[in-house]
Amino acid sequence: MRLGYFTMPLHPLGRNPIETLQEDREAIILVDQLGYYDAFVGEHLTDQAENVTNSFIFLATLISATRNIKLGTGTSNLSHTHPTLLAAHAAMFDHLAKGRFIFGISPGALASDAEALGILDQDRNKLFAEAIDVILAIWSREAPYDIALPDNRFKVSTAKTAVAEIGRGHMYKPYQQPRPEIVGTVVAPYSKGVIAMGQRDFHPMSANFLLSHWLPSHWANYAQGKKLAGLAPRTSDWRVARTVFVADDGKVAQRYGRTDANNPYRHYYAQMLTKMKISKRQVIFKRYAEEEDAALTVDRLLEDLVLCGTVNQVVDQILALREEIGDFGELVYAGMDFVDRKLAERSMELMATQVMPKVNAALRTDAAAA
Repeated sequence: MRLGYFTMPLHPLGRNPIETLQEDREAIILVDQLGYYDAFVGEHLTDQAENVTNSFIFLATLISATRNIKLGTGTSNLSHTHPTLLAAHAAMFDHLAKGRFIFGISPGALASDAEALGILDQDRNKLFAEAIDVILAIWSREAPYDIALPDNRFKVSTAKTAVAEIGRGHMYKPYQQPRPEIVGTVVAPYSKGVIAMGQRDFHPMSANFLLSHWLPSHWANYAQGKKLAGLAPRTSDWRVARTVFVADDGKVAQRYGRTDANNPYRHYYAQMLTKMKISKRQVIFKRYAEEEDAALTVDRLLEDLVLCGTVNQVVDQILALREEIGDFGELVYAGMDFVDRKLAERSMELMATQVMPKVNAALRTDAAAA
């Protein structure tokens, strides 16, 4: 099982972006040094707590500062801009990173972003589907382009102005051929979008703030999509993000990961609970679909969603998660604000150097015994 990293990021409103942006960079530099496989960074235009506005720009500052880790948009919000721009920027980034790039995509879920862009009343899922079709068409075709796909608002042409002998009208193809890995974050239980991911050979990442009992629905729908496309589903393609805190001492783990009033996990889930209620998506936090909203408290979310404890305790929790949901290819560690930098960095270190080796050793033992 691989180990990855994802950060929205999400910080207290009073913190200076000069500090938080550097902190988020330093976290990814650290996980690269620790051997994490990939790192995804989210983006929003109009959220003071989530202050990366463009994941390409942010990740570009990390290409030279990291050595091995794959850098993923987490996600690039396809409803926010013309697909020609996204196709060109993603392809250029792939070249700058020499293939250490994963194209994470989504429609863009934040309503205030949509309002600011004047698309609040538009179907962002349809915009997303049309945009990715055009991006893939640009990458698979040769100049001069004359792309007019059925039932697609985006028309891309350089046919009138292309001059082949000087390269005018030509667009980058990605460094990775035929394209970079494409990953979509999945939040909703029983998401139909993940069926389409399977059909297109995009790879799902189940969100860290979704209760574990909803996760098997993601794999079932992804496998269904793969089979509809005549392809065999591979559990190695499924990423499962989880909120994790590991400490050398169990009491410290409980305090910083759950009980302390100022811990970053409490701030994170207070924000997420409020945001999901506003968007009427709080079912992701429910132990069963009909559960009353009043049962959803931050304390319970911390209990249900934070894998927390010593190395051996967290190993047991990860193995229990895998027993519950089935096999998956990558555990994605959710990054938090550095309330206590030493504890935060130690948690990421323990995850890489002790927790995951023990998890993988246990999985090899189980496989050998089967």
